[in-house]
Amino acid sequence: MTMIARKAVKYAAIGKITVRSHLAYVTDFLVRSLFLLIILYIFSQLWGTTFAGEGSSTIAGYSFKQILWYLILTESMTMAFPSLASRMEEEVKSGDIGYKLTRPVSYLSFQYVSYLGEVYVRLLVNLAVAGLLGLLLLGPPSFGWGWAGFFAASIGAVTVNFMLTLILALSSFWVEETRGLEFVYNKILFTIGGMLMPLEIYPETLQRVCGWLPFQTILYFPARTAVAFDGTVLVRMIGIQAAWIAGLGLAAAWVYARGGRKLHVNGG
Repeated sequence: MTMIARKAVKYAAIGKITVRSHLAYVTDFLVRSLFLLIILYIFSQLWGTTFAGEGSSTIAGYSFKQILWYLILTESMTMAFPSLASRMEEEVKSGDIGYKLTRPVSYLSFQYVSYLGEVYVRLLVNLAVAGLLGLLLLGPPSFGWGWAGFFAASIGAVTVNFMLTLILALSSFWVEETRGLEFVYNKILFTIGGMLMPLEIYPETLQRVCGWLPFQTILYFPARTAVAFDGTVLVRMIGIQAAWIAGLGLAAAWVYARGGRKLHVNGG
């Protein structure tokens, strides 16, 4: 077995363990997902009023049903993302980071595989809960290939989000308190990341600005692919995600290398 194959098996095992450990807490995830129902119900009322005020069956090419299913997907993804900054900040404060850096696995790869496993467990639970509300309010979605496109785009979306939050989390090597940075990042994701509404609804100038930023790749790309599937557009989106993953990966590796040399560990 080649070295690459051995590493793949090793990290696949880490991912499998992560999934199993979080499956034990599915009930907790279900309870947390109930808050998602409240949010989606409020949005359904707001958008219902908006469409009634517009007097049109579509806004920026989206029907009311598409908008609501879009929100179901973006909200489900948003609530599936764990707080990487809080986790790494706690590892630095407790001193666990010193132990984890000496293990025979890449620290960054370990964090990524664990993150990926946790996100998809949470995402499936959120989709099950939010999807039930969608079925009751809207009926079944007519996504077709959109479901496959959603999950295909979600891999790059989760990875880009991991890279961005990892860079923020790695700043804990210097400042230790990183939750404020993560809070600001989440608010950016809510707005120009397309969580609250599709980017087509924004003014053209803001749309162009969003097109040059990585945030659109996290929530807007997967959700838009699901509700308005286009294979050609999906390929372009995945290409954009890959470019951002490469660039952010290099940035994260650089920050990690510099931070590791300056790391000050508290605790044991």
